[in-house]
Amino acid sequence: MTVPGSGDEAIRLAEERAAATRERNLPQFTDMPIAGDTANLREGANLHDALLGVLPLVGVWRGEGEIVYPTIDGPFRFGQQITFAHDGRPFLVYEARSWLLNEAGEVIRPAAREQGFWRPQADDTIELLLTHATGIIELFYGKVRTQTSWEFETDAVVRTATAKDVKAAQRLYGIVNNGDLAYVEERAMVGQSMQPHASAQLKRVVG
Repeated sequence: MTVPGSGDEAIRLAEERAAATRERNLPQFTDMPIAGDTANLREGANLHDALLGVLPLVGVWRGEGEIVYPTIDGPFRFGQQITFAHDGRPFLVYEARSWLLNEAGEVIRPAAREQGFWRPQADDTIELLLTHATGIIELFYGKVRTQTSWEFETDAVVRTATAKDVKAAQRLYGIVNNGDLAYVEERAMVGQSMQPHASAQLKRVVG
């Protein structure tokens, strides 16, 4: 018998999740002359030693979150899929795709989209480069807080002439007790001070 909150229970839940996700991976092109990306640690290239501090993130995660900010008529619900993959080199390939949901949980339309790279460094910092489809490029610096949590803040933000006025951002990611990936994001933009903007909790669907 397992006790809720115990190590045995955590192992049981992990095995239960893995039964549905261990055989899944990113679509692969078999005719590429180089190794493809993998979001499943059981397949593809070996994980580079530099990525051991972000190993729990590798996979595909899907769930829901909420957007709030003084300048929007929210809060709004959104769905999201985040992918953390690698090709054996010392960086994670990152992609997040979102879609707005109505109160019934039905999809309204595609929403935010961002892509980038997590680059762990020898001094335990992590460089995070993000490009947003809305014309914003952000450089974050972060660190490993614990074995299952990571925090970041922007060092530089570059915007196109048509992009929203974003000054700075902060993010905190963590694997929570039930094995989900959760994060919170704060932003200083459109004349507002740094404050909560987005949060989500996602379940592993690959890896």
